[in-house]
Amino acid sequence: MSMSAPRGTVDILPKDSKKWQFVEKGIKEICNNYNYEEIRTPLFEHTEVFQRGVGDSTDIVQKEMYTFEDRGGRSLTLRPEGTAAVSRAFVENKLYGDPNQPVKLYYFAQMFRYERPQKGRMRQLNQFGVEVLGSADPAVDAEVIDLAMTVYKNLGLKSLRLVINSLGDKESRTNHRNALVEHFTPHKEELCEDCRTRLTQNPLRVLDCKKDREHPAMKTAPSILDYLNEESKNYFEKVKTFLTAMGIEYIVDPNLVRGLDYYNHTAFEIMSDAEGFGAITTLAGGGRYNGLIEELGGPSTPGIGFGMGLERLLMALEAENVEIPIDHELDCYLVAVGEKTEETAVKIVHELRAKGIQVDKDYQNRKMKGQFKAADRLQAKYVLILGEDELERQVVNVKSMQTGEQVEVPITTLVEEMQGKLQGGKES
Repeated sequence: MSMSAPRGTVDILPKDSKKWQFVEKGIKEICNNYNYEEIRTPLFEHTEVFQRGVGDSTDIVQKEMYTFEDRGGRSLTLRPEGTAAVSRAFVENKLYGDPNQPVKLYYFAQMFRYERPQKGRMRQLNQFGVEVLGSADPAVDAEVIDLAMTVYKNLGLKSLRLVINSLGDKESRTNHRNALVEHFTPHKEELCEDCRTRLTQNPLRVLDCKKDREHPAMKTAPSILDYLNEESKNYFEKVKTFLTAMGIEYIVDPNLVRGLDYYNHTAFEIMSDAEGFGAITTLAGGGRYNGLIEELGGPSTPGIGFGMGLERLLMALEAENVEIPIDHELDCYLVAVGEKTEETAVKIVHELRAKGIQVDKDYQNRKMKGQFKAADRLQAKYVLILGEDELERQVVNVKSMQTGEQVEVPITTLVEEMQGKLQGGKES
């Protein structure tokens, strides 16, 4: 029996979880400023949601999903990505009927993908994502990109590179698809097995192949930008204009693709150029997916969104030596000496906590010296000392661990006294 964590998973221990909490809190504040609301979907869905919502020809569906049958014989899959699940919830709960349109959503969710674990890419990963459903305005595309860039910049990242592309509308995509098939067919036998299949099912994804990226045919492949019709060109120009208006720098990369058939118009990725970040530089990726809601049984509804790996975000912060401001100090530690003090100690701790004061006490029956050591380890700002003598006089000795000053405070006014001290009041 193996008692270690499964391959591709990690434990986030208390010493690190405060970093996660800080990052998540900052992201939620940004989403609130942009008027995005949180959605939470189930950890698993009916497998068809991802087969239809992600696409049968994708690596996620073909190779990476954790799929199982329940006792009723239904095929279920642990969530490998967020867009399909959010889109299913949008359709099922008829959010397209909400008077406030477009519907602007964000989520924090764990995803599960059976792939080779490596630094920053795990089989169980944590993702932040947003989805905007119900608007085909290119200004929404720019807003979604702006939100993602704001997350990174507000957290302190500087070595960022935004890459954008247009996949065009359905007509543009069809013309480009035909050109790709014609271009790569003579080289079909030289391509990897996956690309030979992609050439038939979804030729756009050949451009995104990691194995064949150095093949000469890749360098001469037809560019989607040469096949954009006027409507698609105008749409892309508007997105670029809005980004420039917001002061967001970008690079246009014609080879940046989103491989699903319903992806169209804007596609983007955000990379880290920080030294030592690693070979896989992508931090976030997203795009417009008009057509997905219809695929899942809903009405014609345009959409755009992105997914951002939180593990990779924390890696980027570390690579750029961004210090996450974590407060490791404890407000108070109560040192209780003698059996008679226990009941009063428990009552004092309860009352302090009820007023929002962070406090702890000894639960190991340590001597006074051991309790003071525990207070030191927890970096307590104040130590509250309650012995049998103090109990008899109904006072507590309050010691500042910074100055060493110690004063007696009546138990009846202790909460108010500590509130004043912790809010910056002068020590009495």
